[in-house]
Amino acid sequence: MFETVLVANRGEIAVRVIRTLRSLGVRSVAVFSDADADARHVREADTAVRLGPAPAAESYLSAERLLEAAARTGARAVHPGYGFLAENAAFARACEEAGLVFVGPPAEAISLMGDKIRAKETVQAAGVPVVPGGRDPDLAAAARELGAPVLLKPSAGGGGKGMRLVRDLTLLEEEIAAARREARASFGDDTLLVERWVDRPRHIEIQVLADGHGTVVHLGERECSLQRRHQKVIEEAPSVLLDEGTRAAMGEAAVQAARSCGYRGAGTVEFIVPGGDPSSYYFMEMNTRLQVEHPVTELVTGLDLVEWQLRVAAGEKLDFQQEDVRLTGHAIEARICAETVSVKEGARGFLPSGGTVLRLAEPQGDGVRTDSGLSEGTEVGSLYDPMLSKVIAYGPDRPTALRKLRAALTETVTLGVQTNAGFLRRLLGHPAVVAGELDTGLVERVVDDLVTTDVPEEVYEAAAAVRLEALTPKADGGWTDPFSVPSGWRLGGTPKPVGFNFRVPGLEPVVHEPRGTHTVTDDRVSVTLDGVRHTFHRAADWLGRDGDSWQVRDHDPVAASLTGAAHAGADSLTAPMPGTVTVVKVAVGDEVAAGQSLLVVEAMKMEHVISAPHAGTVAELDVTPGTTVAMDQVLAVVTPYEEVAE
Repeated sequence: MFETVLVANRGEIAVRVIRTLRSLGVRSVAVFSDADADARHVREADTAVRLGPAPAAESYLSAERLLEAAARTGARAVHPGYGFLAENAAFARACEEAGLVFVGPPAEAISLMGDKIRAKETVQAAGVPVVPGGRDPDLAAAARELGAPVLLKPSAGGGGKGMRLVRDLTLLEEEIAAARREARASFGDDTLLVERWVDRPRHIEIQVLADGHGTVVHLGERECSLQRRHQKVIEEAPSVLLDEGTRAAMGEAAVQAARSCGYRGAGTVEFIVPGGDPSSYYFMEMNTRLQVEHPVTELVTGLDLVEWQLRVAAGEKLDFQQEDVRLTGHAIEARICAETVSVKEGARGFLPSGGTVLRLAEPQGDGVRTDSGLSEGTEVGSLYDPMLSKVIAYGPDRPTALRKLRAALTETVTLGVQTNAGFLRRLLGHPAVVAGELDTGLVERVVDDLVTTDVPEEVYEAAAAVRLEALTPKADGGWTDPFSVPSGWRLGGTPKPVGFNFRVPGLEPVVHEPRGTHTVTDDRVSVTLDGVRHTFHRAADWLGRDGDSWQVRDHDPVAASLTGAAHAGADSLTAPMPGTVTVVKVAVGDEVAAGQSLLVVEAMKMEHVISAPHAGTVAELDVTPGTTVAMDQVLAVVTPYEEVAE
């Protein structure tokens, strides 16, 4: 085993790898950008090395700086985690040339399976069924031959980046251009392939593990069908869809796929499976790295996959065979991401969020595990992936695991940064999910039933209770001036109700007059309305319960009018999230149609198109490509034609 391993990543996966290194008695080396100087993975490692400025290209994506960090600290191996350079064949080769062990498959396997076109051809030659499709340079022709709907996919990447589902072929060229742009930005390669779309498919993947001595085994499957925007949000093991025969057949296909590329280490073979016919499965791609969802496999097999990655990389043999693998119980994982989901869809729905973690509570124990890179004080910005942590629950059966995970998400608190924890808790309680009737489009179909579309009255009541507590003079046993008590009391008159002006970002301001009873402590606030008691976690102007959170700001109408914030109305286009403007398609004076795409804002690897709210003329344009913007910042103003005529 190695004496020292450098972890070439950040966040929760870096913390996860460091945990196993510590259990093996191996010294860990963390790396960090300037934005992560006080990050949890930096503090938990045995030593840490600064890479450079915050942009990933100058830090986590710099092979030269990573190799230098390894040399300076005496590391003999590099664990890439997932994301960044984990599936970069050039980095794997650079490690080898520098005399370092890359904790992953050979560079040739990464290169082969990283090219989705070559990967399909290779596994098909090995007898693995593949999805019908086509490739560049005849992409458009292949798509039209397949017929709608079709799925556009970048050849060089994964994780759903650049994937486009095209149901209307008249939009094909526009969708191809958008997919190329996102693929180029994400992977530096805009080569695409197209595949026949299977309606209501299930996404099932097989975990494989191979040593350098000829043994390849599979560790069962993971059901990954609960997705949004082609990104997994819930994963579980095993799948309720597969019987033992289908599981064995898919597992053998995955083993053959791994053998076809000379694989070594932990990897995942992904299949698309028609829900009505699980025996008809098709290879989609192979991820040549550890998967985000690896904990569910660990819990049902009892194996530490990171440990086996390290042992295989150190030249050890697997000490078990296929017949030794047993799947026991059920495990389900929820990905906690920095997302705004607790206000109206269309205003802030499912967009990257950011901020400082002011209060944090992450459940552990009694069948619950949280893998996290967070700590109180962590600054969540727009430069990196939005996933913050993962909550995983294990039980003897699926209903128990579901129940434990819903309870764990209720206990999850991340105040200061909005997350999707509350949304995921509601998703896990949806009847289709409970019944195991899953497909990759389910989340999109039921999302309107799961998103909190209004701020409950008790949230404003709790915010008012905190303000009242702060305004109320503390009794010292003496006389209290009645004019100093925020009760609305007036000399010789009827008390005037106390009112507070509040605004939740993305929504209109409200005036709330408290009417319930309250109890306020340093970290909690309880309010009773109409005989029902509601308890919230609190920190600064944030409130949270059951995985949901709200930032309830004080709103000053006069100050807002003076700063121009009140002017940002129907004519103004504002940033829906903190990020960077990547595309500007118009100039001041241009006439635009309603719904026309004007700008693109990118944050946490996600593009958001800003469209004209109505037909009119671009009256103001306050940004250029490369401009960094804050949430709610005015980007442009489109004046309606009616106002121009006047």
